Amino acid sequence: MTEIAATRRSRITPEREAELYESVLGLLREVGYDALTMDAVATRTRSSKATLYRQWGGKAELVVKALRHGKPSRVEQIDTGSLRGDLHALVTHEDDCTMEQNSALMRGVAMAMHHNDDLRQAFREQLIEPEMTNFQQVLGRAVARGEIRPDCPALDFLVHMMVGGFATRTLLEDQPPTQAFLTSYIDAVVLPALGVPTT
Repeated sequence: MTEIAATRRSRITPEREAELYESVLGLLREVGYDALTMDAVATRTRSSKATLYRQWGGKAELVVKALRHGKPSRVEQIDTGSLRGDLHALVTHEDDCTMEQNSALMRGVAMAMHHNDDLRQAFREQLIEPEMTNFQQVLGRAVARGEIRPDCPALDFLVHMMVGGFATRTLLEDQPPTQAFLTSYIDAVVLPALGVPTT
């Protein structure tokens, strides 16, 4: 049974999968999660609903996979030799326009998670938990280099701090996150909390 499922899944080429994810993200920006339907995805992507359900199981899984595919970089792929360099490099992988669009998209998805348990679970399993693991690897390298004390109490809160800077600027200042803002935030808030010098 597993071999049959794997064979069916392999029929979609990586190029086709990427196109489909882009279409899903486009629909998500246009109508939001709650109004997005598998019928609409099927129409937009010229796919059958049966194929979509067979490949992804449902809307939540499809949307989260599209969000993960749309990420500009993977934290674990960045290793500049310093924590400051790693965090700055992470910020520069999106230009300000793309960052603004993705910030609005993530706010919409975050709102939808409050009343969609399947979306919240898929988001946690496929985005939050892997990202936290990846950030722990980045921090582990920083500890091994001697940049951070192993007993630093802020070690467990790096992801919280990063998400906070990204998510709350619009709420507090009615401004989208930008590369300049996030770089300054990292230097003024994140690195000092970890005991890492910024000069």
